[in-house]
Amino acid sequence: MAIGREPVISIEGTVSEVVYMSPETGFAVIEVETDEELLPVVGELYGVSEGEELRLTGSYSNHPKFGRQFKAMAYERRMPATAAAVRKFLSSGAVKGIGAVLASRIVDTFGDDTMTILEETPGRLTEVKGISPKKADAIIKELGQMFGMRSAMNFLSSYGLTPAEGVRAWKKWGPITVDVVKDNPYLLCDEEIGVEFKRADEIALSVGIEADSGKRLFGAASHVLRHNLKNGHTCLARQTVVQLVMRLTGVEEAAIEADIDQRIEEEELFSVQKNREFLFLPSMYNAERYIAMRLSMMLQNRFFVSRNIDEMIDRTEAEKGIHYESLQREAIREALQKSMLILTGGPGTGKTTTLNAIIDLLEDEGLSIAIAAPTGRAAKRVSEVTGRDAKTIHRLLEVDFGSSEVTTFVHNEQHPLKADAVVIDEMSMVDTTLFESLLRGCRMGCKLILVGDSDQLPSVGPGNVLRDLIDSGCIPTVELKQVFRQAAESRIVTNAHRIVAGEYPDLKTKDNDFFFLRRQSAAAVLSTVTELVAKRLPASYGYSPLEDIQVLTPQRKGDLGVGALNESLQAALNPPQKGKREYKSTFATFREGDKVLQTRNNYDIEWKKPGTGEKGMGIYNGDIGIIQRIDLVGGTMEIDFDGRRCEYTLEMAPELDLAYAVTVHKSQGSEYSAVVLPIFGGYDKLYFRNLLYTAVTRARKLLIIVGSESRVYQMVDNNRKMLRYTGLKWFLRQEAGKPASESGEAE
Repeated sequence: MAIGREPVISIEGTVSEVVYMSPETGFAVIEVETDEELLPVVGELYGVSEGEELRLTGSYSNHPKFGRQFKAMAYERRMPATAAAVRKFLSSGAVKGIGAVLASRIVDTFGDDTMTILEETPGRLTEVKGISPKKADAIIKELGQMFGMRSAMNFLSSYGLTPAEGVRAWKKWGPITVDVVKDNPYLLCDEEIGVEFKRADEIALSVGIEADSGKRLFGAASHVLRHNLKNGHTCLARQTVVQLVMRLTGVEEAAIEADIDQRIEEEELFSVQKNREFLFLPSMYNAERYIAMRLSMMLQNRFFVSRNIDEMIDRTEAEKGIHYESLQREAIREALQKSMLILTGGPGTGKTTTLNAIIDLLEDEGLSIAIAAPTGRAAKRVSEVTGRDAKTIHRLLEVDFGSSEVTTFVHNEQHPLKADAVVIDEMSMVDTTLFESLLRGCRMGCKLILVGDSDQLPSVGPGNVLRDLIDSGCIPTVELKQVFRQAAESRIVTNAHRIVAGEYPDLKTKDNDFFFLRRQSAAAVLSTVTELVAKRLPASYGYSPLEDIQVLTPQRKGDLGVGALNESLQAALNPPQKGKREYKSTFATFREGDKVLQTRNNYDIEWKKPGTGEKGMGIYNGDIGIIQRIDLVGGTMEIDFDGRRCEYTLEMAPELDLAYAVTVHKSQGSEYSAVVLPIFGGYDKLYFRNLLYTAVTRARKLLIIVGSESRVYQMVDNNRKMLRYTGLKWFLRQEAGKPASESGEAE
């Protein structure tokens, strides 16, 4: 049964029991005693304790078995007023160092004035039997933390911040949180806390910050640059930033220009002058600068091979019965002799065969090799084709589960990987910050082999790393071009190469592994896609709709967007059934048996592999799983991600999407036995050549395009690259002493 939506109201009551509390997310299940009833409450209720009085804002929901519960969206904490409530509150462990016995002594000593004394004159704790001055000092320190956090959370909540945002602010600033926010609310917008500029601006104006204040102007400029990280840009033209800040603040251009000059002087922003001036946030400037500097140092290393390389290649050919064409031999030679190689090429050009030869010969030379890829599915695929263990880059570097909200890794410059060589597959997916972390985790003298297809879509995160590395002309690169005979028999491969060359794919031939089904309306496309996945492909090919078939779409919204496709496919593949539990989130209904996609990196989720004893932490953006169980009472879901079992709280549902259909961007790094691709209508800017090429190359055995030939042809004709403003190519050429590119701009 689903949890429905009810009107938002406020209730007040006293916490009688904390049933469950997640220390990571703050999600809790509690019981609250109101004037009318004892009510189960669920939500982000970080740090609440028994005996506390709460004002909760949210809505009721009805459980078919256990009755009403209240889903809290926000809360305000109030101190317990009566001696009995204070006794229960202090006995709950809310204050470290005070247990049930000591709580009773404190309340017996101070009565109804207990909380006032603890907050205003806590030194009087020494009046309580059993509390020494040393013990009192320790308790006073804990009380300061508790009262400070309570005050900060109430202050932030009054301005509309969510409990999770409030907790992140408290973790960053502690007892000075309120002072920091009053002084400069725009600091709430940083990546650790994540408050939107508009809300921070409302707080700022309400606490008296002037409209033309430097804090406001810099907050707006930082917001513009941070927002455009989501569009892949590591920098923006200064004039663009100025215009956007004017639009956000209504302040005159001269004042904004003056503030930017000051921020550059104080290194709160960085400027790079090419044909135009570009502005960087410090994090992106330092990341791209570091990458360029580190790669420049790596390229100075030379490797000495103990035997004749051509003889080694000849022997490998004889042993494996393989003939390497000239570019493959060149790639193998470069990989053995040099400290770094980019191996690129389209489908069927022999990248995997070449990579296996490189790995074999490096191991013959005694080098230890680490293999990784950006996503779990990509790591699994490269493990299968190389016959060696491969990990995600995050698992290779090992996420450091510290207190920071910003991801850091165990392996860094102080504790580098022990590997002599690191191989990264699907390099087109690697963004700037992840590549910086990878380089920091590689020891000096480590060899780096980067494998990818630069014609695919760039990374979801900021930067265009693989393209910039190749276009800089500074990194040894071999592009394989010859399509081998066996691959050439695949119409998926031949049409992919036609698309990337700007030629129309053959949509008329109806055999082999590439099919086109013409439909005249979006409704007909949706119906056909659903029928293919639910009936025709399982019946004709034996494909599993959950494991073998993937629907890809260029867009999230619209008649053929992710939402509409998933709604139709879910209804066909996993309809409601009696006894099958479901949870209705804001954007989707999740049902036991549903195929789901993780939409952000979450390093705090623990997973286990049943029967093996293996366990670990972290589920990453792009991982696909199946919901095994939904517990509406306990507020949890159990999800299987390719053998890794995890428990999610229902409050974490916004991290998930249904995954019967996913965007082409989300499919990067994955291959599927069968891909169904609806191409019809939509926005021109979402329909371009590289996106079509990426979608086609996700199919391993079968590709079916459903929709309009003219739209497919328009995608081929639309060769707009996904323009990204970056500085990496420019910095690489600068490190190498080469002139800037012809345009001279970050691109």
